[in-house]
Amino acid sequence: MTSRPAICFLTGTLNAFAGAERVTATIANELAARGYRVHILSLWDRGSCFALHSAITHDALFDQRPSFKRAYLQTVRGIRQYIVRHRVDVLIDVDTMLTLFTLPATFGLPTRRVSWEHCNFDQDLGKPTRRLARRLAARFNARVVVLTERDRARWQSALSYPHNIVAIPNPLPFDLPDSPASRLHPTVLAVGRLSQAKGFDILLRAWSEVRHVYPEWKLQIVGEGEERGALEKLRSELGLEPSVSLPGARADIDAAYRDASIFCLSSRYEGFGLVLLEAMAFGLPIVSAACETGPKALLEDGVQAVMVPTDTPQALAQALIRVIGDPQLQQSLAVAGRAMAAGYAIGQIVAQWETLLTVPAGQTDSGIKA
Repeated sequence: MTSRPAICFLTGTLNAFAGAERVTATIANELAARGYRVHILSLWDRGSCFALHSAITHDALFDQRPSFKRAYLQTVRGIRQYIVRHRVDVLIDVDTMLTLFTLPATFGLPTRRVSWEHCNFDQDLGKPTRRLARRLAARFNARVVVLTERDRARWQSALSYPHNIVAIPNPLPFDLPDSPASRLHPTVLAVGRLSQAKGFDILLRAWSEVRHVYPEWKLQIVGEGEERGALEKLRSELGLEPSVSLPGARADIDAAYRDASIFCLSSRYEGFGLVLLEAMAFGLPIVSAACETGPKALLEDGVQAVMVPTDTPQALAQALIRVIGDPQLQQSLAVAGRAMAAGYAIGQIVAQWETLLTVPAGQTDSGIKA
């Protein structure tokens, strides 16, 4: 016999237009629509960039982001009080780093902990504490969810507790569009947080070569982040203002996809690459950096995308020039990509989450019969 658990997603904030936040809202909304009691507890800021199902309870521990070194005990206590007050059965950390809070917060409670990794195992963002948190999550949490089979294999080979690592890909966050983009506008689109990881500086350097071959083409980089100033400066230094726009984050992101003809991902690393699915759903041909556990796990070079080594502006430029100049290649990439995106429908992915979340009566956190 199975029971339908009360679920709480613990995240930093939903008030940031980024991939992990978007997919959290997507999964939470679908679970709520299926009748689950769903909470989202943000560490700070009760705002959300994404629409939430009316049945979801969204709260926050702090109004603004605190220093978690100073507020560590207060944060642990706040998480524990929330879990007890709302009788949470399953707590999902939307980042393995949150295990550092949730492990002590749930001590002695029957709550199952699930960690959800949105990066990849070989990227610790320069934080030794992230490596520690991952090992704690693998050792003590009921499950660790990673985004690709390639990353699951990496976790299992590196850690002594491989049995609870599962791979569930991100879903397409919207229904497959009825029709693909017209691809009539000479625009290359890139979407993502303006951060060092996304490699938009690499893309700008590549574009400085592309614009000499195809001066009528434009590049639009949609997103916001800490690298805006540096990217605007580089755009100016390269003389790219006439052909490169940085409009910020867009709520109407579907319009950006529909107005583009090619999509480019220039990241130095990815956990998954949700924007690739979105672009393929709209029938955009893809030019992508071959990040190890994101694009390389999703795409086949020459089938759904033209792929180049990471951090290689010249190779990226040549790939863009090749795809822009070959309408037949554009069409074959677009058709294959759209077919692939259809396999990541929200219903199929949430069914995997339901299997993970619904534990038969009489089982412990580790899934071993008591």
